Amino acid sequence: MNPAPPVVRSELIYKTYWLYWRLLGVEGEYPFRSLVDALNFFFITFWYPAHLILELFNKRSMEVFKSLHFTSECLFCSLKFVCFRWKLDEIKAIEKLLKELDQRAEIDEDRRFFDQNTRQAAEMLSKSYLVAATSAIVTGTAAGLFSSGRNLMYPGWFPYDVRASPLVFWISFSYQAVGAALSILQNLANDSYPPMTFCVVAGHVKLLAMRLSRIGHDMEVSRKDTARHLIENIEDHRKLMEIVRLLRSTLYLSQLGQFFSSGINISITLINILFFAENHFAITYYAVFFAAMLIELFPSCYYGTLMSKEFDKLAYAIFSSNWLGMGQGYCRSLVILMQLTVVEVNIKAGGMIIIGMNAFFATVRMAYSFFALAMSFR
Repeated sequence: MNPAPPVVRSELIYKTYWLYWRLLGVEGEYPFRSLVDALNFFFITFWYPAHLILELFNKRSMEVFKSLHFTSECLFCSLKFVCFRWKLDEIKAIEKLLKELDQRAEIDEDRRFFDQNTRQAAEMLSKSYLVAATSAIVTGTAAGLFSSGRNLMYPGWFPYDVRASPLVFWISFSYQAVGAALSILQNLANDSYPPMTFCVVAGHVKLLAMRLSRIGHDMEVSRKDTARHLIENIEDHRKLMEIVRLLRSTLYLSQLGQFFSSGINISITLINILFFAENHFAITYYAVFFAAMLIELFPSCYYGTLMSKEFDKLAYAIFSSNWLGMGQGYCRSLVILMQLTVVEVNIKAGGMIIIGMNAFFATVRMAYSFFALAMSFR
């Protein structure tokens, strides 16, 4: 006999996500949190990309490529971090609605589906982002430590001579190493949220479809209870559409920056691997960074498409219910719900780019175009 599946609890999936925000000083209650938040905002969110950008103006055009990928990533990371921080109240509202939908998974079939599919996929996404981030931190630091000569991890502007003494150099190097790690931590908070949420929402849409398709097939349930079940599912659909509305607002600017960032950085990283990697650590670092760019973008697009497909299946689930012989009022409610479900549901970055697989392939094509353009100046 199979053990009973665990109760659906979406908040457990976001446990690691909120840990990132606590480490960055944005959420939680602990001593000196406000100080951590202020230091992180100035030295990492603002100054870290700024000191990288300022140094670009002191470099020759070909040398710019060596650090442009990370400079671009840090700039877009800070912009996305500000966008997500601005929308934290909406993220919390989404989580509250998901908790309410969790309570609607009352039977073992629904709970088992969520546990074996949605929960496992979302946790795999969270772990994949964490592994990619850790790999980028380790390989980036190693590439800086084992580079020829006394060089910083990335060309950056400092208001003093970083080579004035070994102590000054290692302080500057440590700032870049710690800053890179914290920037990547910010990126974890930025990039892990969209695919995980798309995955969880897609799971709840699937559970709604399963509940809708079961309506009316149990002959022991009265018509009054059947009508009540339909109204409850209509309310669930309303909550899901409210989540979609909040997601459209939350991801409006951040995902637009994600598409531009990924397209630019993928092409620049390819150029660095081919022409500027000076040792095996550098090659490994650029390869890991390239993979991280794909991991950053692909899951959001894949689960964005999956979520849209699950919404498309709701109309068929309604038709699969046993609606024959029901009263006029019941059928009127059913028709209204079906009309609501035939509307295409998607999330658009910047109100222009649908977050889906078509956007992923378009971004890869854009990256190749940047790469071919850069190669023409070789």
